[in-house]
Amino acid sequence: MQKALIIDPGKCTGCKQCELACSFEKEGSFNISKSRIRVFDFHHDARYVPYTCTQCDEAWCEQACPVNAITTDANGVKNVHENLCVGCKVCTIACPFGTVNYNAATGKVIKCDLCGGDPACAKACPTSAIVFSDAEQSGFEKMEKWASKTDPGTQTAH
Repeated sequence: MQKALIIDPGKCTGCKQCELACSFEKEGSFNISKSRIRVFDFHHDARYVPYTCTQCDEAWCEQACPVNAITTDANGVKNVHENLCVGCKVCTIACPFGTVNYNAATGKVIKCDLCGGDPACAKACPTSAIVFSDAEQSGFEKMEKWASKTDPGTQTAH
């Protein structure tokens, strides 16, 4: 069974440990600007939502890449092959979720690759807002369930 990052925004405290762990794992420095996961801060409501690549089944980033630098592995993970990437950024435009980013230091794009099956963000999350589990527990139904808890008139959870 394939695994995925399961994100529960209701458990997120905005500590950004996931961002720090990711940047250290992938870039060797504690620099959240180099993280492949982001925590969106709804500061007016004191709510936080971690988000990263969802490894789409029909990944637009992969389809848009003119040099085939993004491929899908046996586990469904979309990987960027840095040696093939020309830094054209077409994939960053194609991603409807904004989770493929350009790294100016390398001139290549970066995105979550689930740390080869052992995601640093999930290991670092102190509240289990991010867990690495069976992929069938993620997806639209889970997002829809969370959205139904929010009253659009007041933007507060029920």
